Amino acid sequence: MSAFLTRFANGFATLDASSLDRLGELYSPDVHFRDPLHQLDGLPALRGYFEQLYANAHDIRYDIHATDEIAPGEGYLRWTLHFRHPRLNGGRPISLDGCSHLHWETQVYRHRDYFDAGALLYEHIPVLGGVIGWLKGRLA
Repeated sequence: MSAFLTRFANGFATLDASSLDRLGELYSPDVHFRDPLHQLDGLPALRGYFEQLYANAHDIRYDIHATDEIAPGEGYLRWTLHFRHPRLNGGRPISLDGCSHLHWETQVYRHRDYFDAGALLYEHIPVLGGVIGWLKGRLA
């Protein structure tokens, strides 16, 4: 595991609503962040994203399972996100597996997350979740 990925993974996994000032230690001012639901440019936009995340969800925790530096300044984190949201899954805990593809120099300047958006959101909405579960069963 590279020293950078270790430091980043530890810093990222310990973020919470009270420590978002540390985002500037992890990410460059011109960071480009993308996941299946969002595309953000710049550290202020990324901070706003995390502020909203921590304001709406509870018991947020990332378990980092693996890191892999595939080239100098490029690598992956494999993780599981655990959280609760009052409007999803009846407020019960949700776990989501995913990975992050990172590019860095001294800080991360490109961060792209890969995860199943349905498993994050749509499967936990009443009625819609049942329809998605039925469709997944039919396609399996």
